[in-house]
This record gives sequence, C-alpha cells and structure tokens, in this order.
Amino acid sequence: MTTTDDVRYDDTTALIVVDVQNDFADPEGGLYVSGGEEIVPLVNAHIDAARQAGALVAYTQDWHPPETPHFEKDGGTWPVHCVRGTWGAELHPALKVVDGPVVKKGVDGEDGYSGFSVRDPVSGEEDATELGSLLEEAGVRHVVVTGLAGDVCVKETALDARRLGYDVTLPVDTTRFVELEPGDGERAVEELRAAGVTIRP
Repeated sequence: MTTTDDVRYDDTTALIVVDVQNDFADPEGGLYVSGGEEIVPLVNAHIDAARQAGALVAYTQDWHPPETPHFEKDGGTWPVHCVRGTWGAELHPALKVVDGPVVKKGVDGEDGYSGFSVRDPVSGEEDATELGSLLEEAGVRHVVVTGLAGDVCVKETALDARRLGYDVTLPVDTTRFVELEPGDGERAVEELRAAGVTIRP
C-alpha cells in the first residue's frame, strides 16, 4: 500500500483524474478554472503513488463537438470548451499521462459531467460510459477522484462512484472550483460528505 498524505493506494484502488485539460487548467482556456494549473503537480504526485501501489489510473476528457446544446451559444449553460481535436481539449501538457485508459465524454453532444455517465441535454436520457465496466473488470473497490472542477465534473464523478457502491476519497487540494454562484465549492464539498465521500485536505 502507498499513501500520498492521507490517501491510500493499493491494487484495489483506482485514481480517476477528471478533465485536467487546457481549457480548464490553463489561463488561456475557454473555461479556465481559477488556479486550475496549480493542481497539476499535486495530481501527478497521486499518479506516481497510485502506479507504485499497482492501482489503476484512469483519465476523463471532455470531447465535445463544435455545436452542442451543452454550450451557451447553442442554448446551454457553458461557454465553448474542449471541442474535440482542439488545443483546449488536450490534456494539460504537464500532466503525467500513463498507460491508463482515457474516457472521453460528451462526444455526441451530451452533457458529460460524470466520468461514469453522459446525459442528453434535451431529453435528459442518461447512458453509461465505459468507466464503470473498466473499474469492475479491474476489481476496484476504492476510488480516489481528482481534477477539475470540484463543483461540477469532479463532484458528479464522485457521487456516481458512491451510487455504484465504491468507497470514494476526494483530496480537495487536487481540485479547484468554478463557482458559477458564490459558495458552490463549499456546497459541493458538503454534498459529497453527505453522500459518504471521504474528504481529505
């Protein structure tokens, strides 16, 4: 077993690195999360610890088409971000991308908040991504969630992992918050705690 601060890793653990992409983690990005670039070395330390312990490392990546009801310009909530094949959609160049799977989400224009599921922004219909089956095949029981943003995709990924029966840990130093509304970050942490997610500093 390997630890990074208060987080344990072993071969029944998966580290899920959520959306550490240029549009979120670079100040020039289309939907920059304030301080997003600061988490990259912290996430890398968790990747190293996970690999050393034989844990699975999986990445998620927003991969939107140029037009989608997910975007504000097409009737949705968000500015254009992570359009497939663009610089903004690429994983941050300083992020350690090892040989774990990369789960792309929002590929067909869906909302891709959770790494485990996508939702049609018009009908609300949900479909699973391959992440759940990948963890099941690997015998994972404990999930550590890191990345961006803590009050959106990190939160939804952690909540879905709890719904699927995993023990879930969120080291909050490895995320940052969009805060569309003031206090969204604090509310997200309380929602995660209430769902049984273990919050670490």
